[in-house]
Order: sequence, then C-alpha cells, then structure tokens
Amino acid sequence: MTDSSRDTDPATILVVEDSETNLYLLTSWLERAGHVVIGAKDAGEGLKHLAAADAPLPEIAIVDVRLPDMSGFELSEQIKSNARTTALPVIHISASAVSAEDHAEGLRRGADTYLNQPLDPGELLATVTATLRYARARRRAEQLAGQLLTLNQATMSVYSAVGFHSFASAATSGAARLLSSPAGAVFLSPEGQAVHSTSDGPTAPVRTYAARPDVLDRLLQQSLGDGTGATVTRIARGQWQALLGTGHLGGHIAMAVARTKRGRPPVCLAVPADALTGTDDEHLLQQLAHACALALEALRTYNEEHTLALALQRSLLPNDLPAVDGVDLAFRYLPASENAEIGGDFYEAIPTDDGLLLAIGDVLGHSLGAAIVMGGLRHALRAYAIEGHPPQQVLDRLEALLAHSHPTVTATLCLVLVETGGRRVQIANAGHIPPLLVGPDGSARFHTPHGPILGLRAPHPAPTTLATPPGTRLLLVTDGLVEVRNTSLNTTLDAFMEAVTTGPAGLQDLSDHLLDTFGRGKDDDIALLAADLHGS
Repeated sequence: MTDSSRDTDPATILVVEDSETNLYLLTSWLERAGHVVIGAKDAGEGLKHLAAADAPLPEIAIVDVRLPDMSGFELSEQIKSNARTTALPVIHISASAVSAEDHAEGLRRGADTYLNQPLDPGELLATVTATLRYARARRRAEQLAGQLLTLNQATMSVYSAVGFHSFASAATSGAARLLSSPAGAVFLSPEGQAVHSTSDGPTAPVRTYAARPDVLDRLLQQSLGDGTGATVTRIARGQWQALLGTGHLGGHIAMAVARTKRGRPPVCLAVPADALTGTDDEHLLQQLAHACALALEALRTYNEEHTLALALQRSLLPNDLPAVDGVDLAFRYLPASENAEIGGDFYEAIPTDDGLLLAIGDVLGHSLGAAIVMGGLRHALRAYAIEGHPPQQVLDRLEALLAHSHPTVTATLCLVLVETGGRRVQIANAGHIPPLLVGPDGSARFHTPHGPILGLRAPHPAPTTLATPPGTRLLLVTDGLVEVRNTSLNTTLDAFMEAVTTGPAGLQDLSDHLLDTFGRGKDDDIALLAADLHGS
C-alpha cells in the first residue's frame, strides 16, 4: 500500500454544533461514510475534547459559527494558537453568517474551509475528503522532513563512529529514532564475532549481545542472497527469535539487510513490521542500513589497515635495549589511540667505540609514510653510529640523507653520547624536546640549547659536553608525552620535571609512573628513554 493511498480513509471528526437537530444530521451523514464523530454542544465542550491527553486528536473539526459561549471564529483562533492543535483543519458551517465578508473573516481567523447551511450531504463529505487528503499529505510531508533530518543525523553518527561499540550504538539508536520504535542491529565485530544490539525505543539505551556465528549468513539467505545493496524483508517473529534467540521485537519483523561487496559480512537493521507505515518508512530504513554497511566497511578497512600499520611501525623499533656496564636503561613506547594515525616517533641505544649513543626522535606527520621515513632514519642512524661518527657528524649525514631521499620531510632528533666510563655526556639536539638531567643530589634541569630540526638543510652546531657524576639520571621523551593542547609547553615541562624528581626511585617504576601521569588520552605516539649513569 502506498503512503498516499490512505489519505481518504475514514477519520475521527469533532463536530461543534449547538443545534441538536443539526448535530444529529451531521453525525448521521459522517458515520454512514465510515467516520467516527465526537459531538460537542458548545465551544467549551469542544476545547475539552481537544485537551484530553488520554485520547488521540481528531483529524478535522467542523465548527458552527454561532455558538452559545463564543463564536466559531474565536474557537478557531484558540485551536490554531495552541501548539497541540495548530495543524487541526477547521471547517466552518453557518446558516446565518453566509456573506462573503463572513467567509473572509472565518478564513482569516483560522478556518480552512467555509460552508453555508443548509448543507448538501454530498458536498460536506466531499469537502471532508478533500480536507483529509490535504491535511494528511501535509502531515506526511512534515513527518518525512523530520525523518530525513533524523536519517541525516543517524548517518553522520555511524560515519563518525570510532569503534565497533560506538557503531552499534549509532546504528541501533538511529533506527529506533528514525521509526520511533524498538530496534535491533546485527553485524560482525572485528574479531569475527556476530553482534546483536538492541534498543527498546528512541531514547532507550543500547544493549549489545553475542549472536550465533551463522546468523548473518542465514539473514543473507532470506534477503540479499549473493547480491549486494540493501533490501527490506519481513519475517515472522518466531523466525526472528529462532535466529537471534530473543523476543525483543514484537509481532512480525521488518529487517533491512545491506552489504557493499560480495563475500563481506552484511549489516542488518530490524524493527517491528508495523513501524513501517508506508513505502517512505521502508525506503528510509533501507537507506540507513546501506549507510551503516558503508560506514562499517570503512571502519573495518581502517581497523585492518591501522593494525597492519602499527605492526609495521613496531617492527621498525627495537624490541629491547643493550646491556651496558655502568648504565641502566628503561624505555616505553605507546602508540596513538585507535582512532589516530600512526606517527614517526622512535628511540635507539647503540653501543659504539666511544660509548653508548642514546637517541630519540620524531618524524613530523602522522601517517604510514612518516613511520616508513622513521624506519629509514633509525637504520641510517645505527649505521653512522657504528661506523664511529660523533653526534654532530651523525646529524649532518642524516640531514644529507633526508635532503636526498625525502626533501619535503622534517624531523626532530636528540642524540646523547654517554662516553665510556659514564662520567660525561655529549648532547646534540636537532630541535627536539630538551633532555632532562637529574643530578645525584636531586637537582634537575632541562638542557635547552639545540640546533635546527632535520630537513631544513641548515648546519648543526657542535654538541655540548656535560659532566655526569655517578647517580645522574637522564630522560629523553617525544612531544606526545609532554605536549597538552592549549597549555604552554614550559608549563607541562615543569610538571614533568616535578613528577620525575618526586616519583618512584626505580627507573622502571618511574617510567610507568610518567606514562600513567602524562600519557593518558593522548592522540600522538609517545616514546620515553631513561638512563641511570653509575660510572665505572
């Protein structure tokens, strides 16, 4: 049945008429045509019927112009000024106010149609039918406009989902709000588990359950088969309950099943079949299911690519650090949150003939490309250090490498050479977060002098040499740990220094403490390299 086919169906009609004879005649004519009539003998009684919260509103009001307590014109004005009844069509009738001026005043003050008495039954019924047709079409258009807005909001929500739990909530609540009914969704999690999420209505919470493994294949068999796209299918409640193991949705079930590619798992949205009152509702549910399938496919693809990128990124970083006499080392690496791109943070500790070279750096940008450049820089750094080049020459060679192979890329890098014996360090910093040195007496300071970042093709100054008596502690970090949006870097560095000097004494415990204090909720990679220098 089309959405417009019911526009002339019988309706509930309020008739406000003080003449018992006229009220009887009007009621008889309307009821013989199938309408339900609510009779009122004056305006007050009519307003009381309209204000009743426990009964649905009538679809038309037929109002006599001459009423004992107020005029029909005044009653129309009250009807149209009330938010609950403002869209209620009013048909004026009158045996005395029949002039063109009366008609004009009635129409100005809220009437939609004006008929003179004595009435012809055929004309009255035709007028009622025409008024119903127009009012229902207008109401349907307003409802569709609201549903399209809801569909747009629901589509934005599923596309904005950053994880599969938020996707389940967006898809299920979107279907419930779209059709003002309970709703359910069935889809496949990234771990390959069939998931069934439910909501009892537009404002109800979403609950998520595990579903039987073959449920999506069985839903496909009853809808799309081997095809793609989106389709709406109706099945019996018992059949739905057998598939999902729950009677959450009552009556027959309308399910919209959609998928974007053959061989990929579909998405299913389900509502009670009687929530679909016409083809508009069916098309809206179908469009939302298709949007969910596209969003889920994008989310699944991103999740797969992000997992692969993280695996590649981790493969480019050292799994452990070397054991060196007189130096205790600790490192921590924390990738960005699941919904953020991977970055180019890296760290390294390389034994050389001149001592232990510690390095921490960050290729600017957040992408797989940044991670690949990071891997290349780290391997080149190791090669130059093992060849015996001092820190400044390592920076110069990395500068030349970037200029040749990645001329548009920049990176920050801090090198600290712990000289053999551990009594001195050489610091060469190319625009990176300054290293923190804590003396054996507990005094702490950042070594702030630095040269330009790598990638600018600028010369790098000679390293600074500092004495490091036994008991000196050294910390190198990337900006993901200490930078906070809308907060001065100096402020967060001061807080970081305070956390280091008052934190746990053990190097491993301190590293965990710093990550727990500064590393939560960050959208950037975090690297930390810490060293205790005991001397020898």
